[in-house]
Amino acid sequence: MIERTKTGIDGLDKALEGGIPKGNITLVSGGAGTGKSTLAIQFLINGAKDFGEKGLYISTEQAKKELYKTAASFNWDLEKLELSGKLKIAYFDVVETDGFLEKIYELYTTFKPKRVVIDSLTTLTDSLLVSGLGEKSGFSMVQIAETVSPIPRTERIVSKNLLYHLMKKLRLFDATILLTSELLEKSDALSADEISEFICDGVIVLKSLVLGEEFNRTIQIRKMRYSSMDGSLKSYEISLSGISFI
Repeated sequence: MIERTKTGIDGLDKALEGGIPKGNITLVSGGAGTGKSTLAIQFLINGAKDFGEKGLYISTEQAKKELYKTAASFNWDLEKLELSGKLKIAYFDVVETDGFLEKIYELYTTFKPKRVVIDSLTTLTDSLLVSGLGEKSGFSMVQIAETVSPIPRTERIVSKNLLYHLMKKLRLFDATILLTSELLEKSDALSADEISEFICDGVIVLKSLVLGEEFNRTIQIRKMRYSSMDGSLKSYEISLSGISFI
C-alpha cells in the first residue's frame, strides 16, 4: 500500500485518493493571485498541527517578516510554530546568495523535516542559471551541465540540466516536497520553464477565470505518479481559513 502525505485540504486529499504519495515532488503552478504560496503554507501548517510533521519553507521571493504578515491574514501564527520547532522558514536573496543547493541540503539535514516547500522554483532556477554563468561561484551548475551534455549550450538545455540536478538533490530528502511555479495566463504549459512538469512526480494547476461578472478559481491535478487521482476541474476559494474546495 502506498503511504500518503495528507495536505489537510479535504477536497484536495479526496481528489488524490487520500493524499500525495509520500516522498513525491509535486509542482504547484499558477498565475499571480491564484494562491500557490497559500496552498504551500497551508500544507506545512496542517502537517505541523494535525499530523505532527515538521515542515521546511524555503522562500526566494518573500522575506520571513513578509511571510509572517501573509500568514497572519489567515490567522496562522508562523512565528509560534517556528518557536515550537515544528516549522522552519528560510529566505534566500537570489541576488546575493550562492550555493543554493548546498544550503538547501544543509537546512534539510539539520532540521530533518517531513514536508518541504520551495517557493518559488521559477526564481530559484533563474538564480542558479545566472550564478552558474558567473565567475565567483565555486559551484557552477552550468559547468556541471556542460560535462553532462557537451553540446552547444542553449538556455533550454542548460535549464533542463539544472532542473535535473536540482531534482536529483531533492530526491535525497526523506520528505514530501512542493515546488511552486509561475504560470502566465493563457499559457498551454504547466510551468514557467516548460520542463519541470515532466520531471516532477505530480503537477497541480491553479487558475483564475473571469466570465462576465463572475470570478472563479479552479484547481486541477494534472499528474500524480504512484497514485490514481481525480483529474477533473474543481472550484476552490481563498477565505480567512485558507484554500478550500467549493
